[in-house]
Amino acid sequence: MSNPPMKRRAFILTGATVAMAAGAGIPVAAAATSPTAPAGAPTPVRIVDDKATPATRALFAYLKRQQGKGILFGHQHDLTYGFTFTTADGKASDTRAAVGDYPAVFGWDTLILDGDERPGVQDGTEAENIAALSRCIRQGDARGGINTLTAHMPNFVTGKNFYDTTGRVVSQILPGGAKHAHFNAFLDRIAKAVKGARRPDGTAIPVIFRPFHENNGGWFWWGAGHTTSGEYIELFRYTVEYLRDTRGVHNLLYAYSPNSSFGGDPTGYLKTYPGDRFVDILGYDSYDENAGPTAWLDGLVKDLAMVVRLANERGKAPAFTEFGESGTEVRNPQWFTQLSQAVEADPLARQVTFMLTWANFGGAKRAYVPYPGHVLLPDFVKYHQDPYTLFAADLRGVYSARTTAVRNAPFMHLVTPTDRQRVTASKTTVRVRVTPARASRVTYSVNGGRARRLCLDADGFYSGDWSIDAALRNSRSVTLTVSARVDGKTLTDSAVVLLGEVAPLPAGWVDDFEGYAGDDAALSEAYTHLNSNTLTLSPDHKSSGSYGLAYAYDFTGAEFTGIGKSVVADWSAFTSLALWMQGDGSANGGALQIVAGGVDFWYQVQLSDMNGQEVRAPFSEFGPAPWDTAPAGAVLDAAHLAKVTAFNLYLGHGSGAATKGVVYVDNIRAE
Repeated sequence: MSNPPMKRRAFILTGATVAMAAGAGIPVAAAATSPTAPAGAPTPVRIVDDKATPATRALFAYLKRQQGKGILFGHQHDLTYGFTFTTADGKASDTRAAVGDYPAVFGWDTLILDGDERPGVQDGTEAENIAALSRCIRQGDARGGINTLTAHMPNFVTGKNFYDTTGRVVSQILPGGAKHAHFNAFLDRIAKAVKGARRPDGTAIPVIFRPFHENNGGWFWWGAGHTTSGEYIELFRYTVEYLRDTRGVHNLLYAYSPNSSFGGDPTGYLKTYPGDRFVDILGYDSYDENAGPTAWLDGLVKDLAMVVRLANERGKAPAFTEFGESGTEVRNPQWFTQLSQAVEADPLARQVTFMLTWANFGGAKRAYVPYPGHVLLPDFVKYHQDPYTLFAADLRGVYSARTTAVRNAPFMHLVTPTDRQRVTASKTTVRVRVTPARASRVTYSVNGGRARRLCLDADGFYSGDWSIDAALRNSRSVTLTVSARVDGKTLTDSAVVLLGEVAPLPAGWVDDFEGYAGDDAALSEAYTHLNSNTLTLSPDHKSSGSYGLAYAYDFTGAEFTGIGKSVVADWSAFTSLALWMQGDGSANGGALQIVAGGVDFWYQVQLSDMNGQEVRAPFSEFGPAPWDTAPAGAVLDAAHLAKVTAFNLYLGHGSGAATKGVVYVDNIRAE
């Protein structure tokens, strides 16, 4: 698409007035860093693909070597979209027009494969669009830069784009899912494009592949609330194993990149981490939605420092994988230099290897890289002149290192069912992957019971049917454990599997918090999360039943936080939104939001009342969110209410108000 919509939405809520502006953890083993090489010997590197090409290994070694010596600047679609050229010739560039040099990192996207971004063509053949992506990678390499590839994949269930979050897509494209073959076919096109990106001497050009980014947000189908952490982890792992082992792609480094903010706490960042065996680069995305508040810079630096710390502990390369000033009008003419100064001033944050801003698609004149005549250009020139900021002409020895790959030890993981997956049938398939070696014996057991054998199948999984005992199906959950004997060692993995149907809620209900079997992890997986917050079930603060929701917020790294739940329903027969709510006595504010008919409608609430009580918000008093000017004047009428798709609860930091607190809610419903 030539002018994609905003990638995310942000809002600021204050105590009395709310204003908006556009804009279950898996344990991780500590990774050993690459061993030190004797003088004159090749440098050993420990990366996801121990069969990676020499150039790919050298790129990783360069990124590690570069830490603390300067940050590479990157730009998405630098050679294919811009304000300073109309014809993409592989040389014209807004970055070059602005500062006389190309970016050090060139970003591309799999949307080229579908013809939805240039130079892909919508009515082009599959082969033509594959060739177009290969050509982009070659052009970035020829301009002296490093290539990255992001993946805005289509919704494989509905056929719509990546913003369509319906259909529980991840569960459908994992092994055994109805759309698994469709997903494989898409990965095949990625493999052909990446393997086809070669230099004149025939060597494959290294690419940093960044699939399923910003997954802790809810705007993509692979995001929070639309899949579970366990499903996400296995999807990431499957993608790596399919490209590397099945399709033999050996010129990729793999990046993992959630979105801000985490308040410097690694717990949320690692919640969906696929594991050290599947990630080379720890990334982080963050956009300044409000252009100027120090809260964003302070939170950014704290989170980047956290990412660098994690990367150093694991022998990974840290990167600021997406950033930008997201306002349609520039509100801070020193934005680039203030950002760079803040990052460079922190001893950890300054160790990120590169920072990539988004494409100059031209929508609403939003220029992530300023062009001649743009108000941010003078500051961008100063940013370019900063010795610590590196562009293409500054790169030296990116692919020169002599390296050797540290061989990967055998690794085993449970593919299906995933952690916190709900199984309602009397039988399901257990699948286990063991790489790179074969196992002499693979088994599964339930709640520590009898071990049952799994056999290697045609798809490379050790698999077998699990017939679930009728007595177990009455349990809330069980622990499924798998074990593999490889090279004289026993490898294990496990998952908590939820069993049985959940009683459906009455018409109009969003949540009564009774259907999570008392499992906080299952509760958290059911909601989208924006910025720092924690959801737990509260047996003490509720309206009825056994549990209410405890929503613990933290504004340390952002001025707002939000949670949301997908609700696909017709509410045209109802007249109001109701819920039980207990505030925390703070001057912070909140907003109830209903997404209906494609419009975001909201109603303000306060957190000052500490007495739990029913809150009723008449639909007639909801208005369009003021940051979204397109539906100005829209009314939350029966026509819109017939197409409800989501409920959100947002909290915002009031001036001088508490930074942290807990709000309790229960029985959210239309009535």
